[in-house]
Amino acid sequence: MSANALRSERLVLRPWRTEDLEAFSRISADPVAMRHLLPLADRGASDAYVRRIEAHITQHGFGFWVVEIPSYKPFIGFVGLMHVGYEAHFTPAVEIGWRLHPDYWGHGYATEAARLALRDGFERLDLKEVVALTVHANHRSRGVMERIGMTRNEEDDFDHPRVPDDHPLRRHMLYRLSRSDWETQNRTS
Repeated sequence: MSANALRSERLVLRPWRTEDLEAFSRISADPVAMRHLLPLADRGASDAYVRRIEAHITQHGFGFWVVEIPSYKPFIGFVGLMHVGYEAHFTPAVEIGWRLHPDYWGHGYATEAARLALRDGFERLDLKEVVALTVHANHRSRGVMERIGMTRNEEDDFDHPRVPDDHPLRRHMLYRLSRSDWETQNRTS
């Protein structure tokens, strides 16, 4: 079972379409958007990444959904939940992630879409916990993580196993949100 679309006041999170591939490849080639991420080498790598996302959605009923601003912009990036695909001290786990075009940063879209994804994860998918990860320098993503109620314990920080040993993006911070904490936050807000 999968969500056909998740909706908020301003956004729709929906499945991928063929026409989204070009827009995603532009984000993946944008040095500002990718500053804190390992780059995707080319359009082929970008398309392959989307195919992995779509395979995850097919298998699990959730994944990184396209973010659309209805009647304005059919693709501004993605937000959603994915199983972490490597072994670490916190796995198995489901991660929340996002990647929006920089033109759409600073408008609250990532936070709004992330809240939709969390609601889906805790209510429909019955997850017990969701994690998020980023590098220390990624203050924007860390801000989203904190606005959606996630917390960090420095003891959880880790070296990302898919980042080369000598790469400056190897060290990652781990944020967590349990369903019980999410429920408490949503009762009081």
